[in-house]
Amino acid sequence: MTMISTKPVAATAPASTPLPAALPRPSRLAPVVARVVPPLLITLALAGLWEWLASGPGATLPPPSTVWQEANELILSPFYDRGGLDKGLGWHLLASLQRVALGFALAGIVGIALGLLVGTSAFAMRGLDPLFQVLRTVPPLAWLPLSLAAFREAQPSAIFVIFITAIWPVIINTAVGVRNVPQDYRNVAAVIRLRGPAYFWKIVLPAAAPYIFTGLRIGIGLSWLAIVAAEMLIGGVGIGFFVWDAWNSSRLPDIIVALVYVGLVGFALDRLVALAGRIATRGTQES
Repeated sequence: MTMISTKPVAATAPASTPLPAALPRPSRLAPVVARVVPPLLITLALAGLWEWLASGPGATLPPPSTVWQEANELILSPFYDRGGLDKGLGWHLLASLQRVALGFALAGIVGIALGLLVGTSAFAMRGLDPLFQVLRTVPPLAWLPLSLAAFREAQPSAIFVIFITAIWPVIINTAVGVRNVPQDYRNVAAVIRLRGPAYFWKIVLPAAAPYIFTGLRIGIGLSWLAIVAAEMLIGGVGIGFFVWDAWNSSRLPDIIVALVYVGLVGFALDRLVALAGRIATRGTQES
């Protein structure tokens, strides 16, 4: 007869499972590198291609090495001042930026006010919209002779050209934003009985703010384009005059450096308005 053992059987310990390896923390520099490295590599590649093409026989434009040799003072000392119009690029850029600031500020104030009017009034929409659509197609420089005849001075004429160029996208985008206020916002305003100025400040402006800043971004870019072109014709201190004067003096390296400065300043202006828009529209949702 087989004896059954009554000794307790020791429980077998479960096999230990290895803990998952901790994931490495993402580097804080990774997003910066991802943004900076690709455009930097493309820029270096284009500069190398430019150097190769402009160094060959029959090339009409100077290579980057020649630009650096002949225009390094403009790059390293942008704020020199030898009197008269012989100034560094920094002073010319500041003069242009002052004109853009005045003209763009006026365009922003008047454009937002007219956009609110057109967006809220059907009568104003039917009466003013055809006029706006016609005037906004007029090229910026076409306004310059009329502004010179009206103001008799170069400075206010340039500011007017900036104003008339930048105002149209501000008006149109503001009106579109006002007409596209979500119905839920309107219902809330009706429930709490918001009327008049309180309705505009608490309902209309927050809802239309993304559209308004889209118009302002377009307007600042057009303003910068217009002032450079206008200053070529009106003269005086300004980046547009500097480019035209360099062309008349056959200083192509100076023109290339000035164009780089123009592009960088234009990019900075666009980013500045975009940043202001993100701050102002925080908490609102663009429909």
